[in-house]
Amino acid sequence: MFRNTLSRSPKCIVSRSSVSAARTFSVTRHHRSEQLAQIGSLNVFTEEKEMIRETVRRFATEVVQPKVREMDENEQMDTSIIQGLFQQGLMGFETASIHGGSESSFTSTIIAIEELAKVDPSVSVLCDVHNTLVNTVLRKYGNEEQKDKWLSLLSTEKAGNLGSFCLSEPASGSDAFALQTKASKVGNDYVLNGTKMWITNSYEAEVFLIFANINPAKGYKGITCFIATKDMGIEIAKKEQKLGIRASSTCTLNFDNVKIPKENIIGGEGKGYKIAIEILNEGCIGIAAQMLGLAQGAFSLSVPYTYTRTQFGQPIGNFQGIRKLLTYNAARRKENGLPFVKEVAMAKWYASKVAESVSGKAIEWMGGTGFTRETGVEKFWRDSKIGAIYEGTSNIQLSTIAKFIQKEYSP
Repeated sequence: MFRNTLSRSPKCIVSRSSVSAARTFSVTRHHRSEQLAQIGSLNVFTEEKEMIRETVRRFATEVVQPKVREMDENEQMDTSIIQGLFQQGLMGFETASIHGGSESSFTSTIIAIEELAKVDPSVSVLCDVHNTLVNTVLRKYGNEEQKDKWLSLLSTEKAGNLGSFCLSEPASGSDAFALQTKASKVGNDYVLNGTKMWITNSYEAEVFLIFANINPAKGYKGITCFIATKDMGIEIAKKEQKLGIRASSTCTLNFDNVKIPKENIIGGEGKGYKIAIEILNEGCIGIAAQMLGLAQGAFSLSVPYTYTRTQFGQPIGNFQGIRKLLTYNAARRKENGLPFVKEVAMAKWYASKVAESVSGKAIEWMGGTGFTRETGVEKFWRDSKIGAIYEGTSNIQLSTIAKFIQKEYSP
């Protein structure tokens, strides 16, 4: 979803079997000091993860890059890009191999999101939502029947079903759980009525996770997660025209007496609130990785130009500098079962600030040329603005950080 809430080219790429990586950082729960020691340096990655980085980098530069400007101007994701993501095994990172996934790690997912964002944040967020939200909900909360039925549809090249996460509504922005979409039980089915807004991937998606209230009298305790397909009657009411990430579809969805079988409830009746809270905390790490990749992409695109353009007798590049951030700390803490909510808020807030600042500076470094659409640098700046909005606004991230600091230092 467009989360303003809490919210092959064939032969050049390494094969899917090469992409699979062991859960290098996963550990069982021991003492906290032992877990912290096992996380290791944030600057060092295993050979498997470096292979994943190189695989995604080559896919992004050789397959995605030639289509970036056209997709941005047309405000439309090229279907061949989505197909390529499935072909490369990038749409089922943590999904088990028996369901067609790569059976890799969360950190590997974050690496892929970052690398894609260096070329096009629109493609990056498509991959992010599909992996960290949709697939993760099914893996963590789906029963075995649901996993067998849905995960292969969301992971394999043959099926190639893109997923969408439907939480936000017109009347529920940062307070996502004031949702008004209702699900009424009729026999062995539930009938959904309502509207969702700012939903990422929804124009191209075939599979939808929908949060609706089965008992409004219980408030958020009535919120339930359903899985549905577009052909059940989900209507694309409006496709938004946006400032940035324009190739990423963001739509308003209408549910008018959409009938969904009871067996399509994920995690149990009334468990939607818990599911959304836990998943969105993880999803924020993906957005931080997206913003990190965006900043690196803008920087890399502009720096070569600054050394060919001189001011005051020396290359402009001699005046500049930049450093990076906290994202992989949050990812590895999550992977090791350590508390990570504060670290996620810090990473997401800082990454969004860095992305906006660096992409803006990149335009200035290139002068008038950077202001034109020909270079692609201005697109990075447009795309950066969403980082402070979806998966929890910057104010929400700061509030979260403040609460943790207060808890840690209160007597």
